[in-house]
Amino acid sequence: MSLEQKPKKSKSPNKYLRFTGIAFQMGGTILLGNYFGKWLDEKYATDYWEQVVTLFSVFVAMYLIIAQVIKLSKDDD
Repeated sequence: MSLEQKPKKSKSPNKYLRFTGIAFQMGGTILLGNYFGKWLDEKYATDYWEQVVTLFSVFVAMYLIIAQVIKLSKDDD
């Protein structure tokens, strides 16, 4: 009776599956930034925090996506 070795399954998900949630991640980050900016505008009676914080959250979302792509490309090597 021979013991057949099963191929090891990779613990990390398929590289294409990693990017299926990018739109939700970006949308969530930007949405939270927008709500935070609206809250700041209401709290301090201003009209510019919403735009500033939303723009900042767009840059944060882009940074997070670029960092994930760089990490994925390093993992492939």
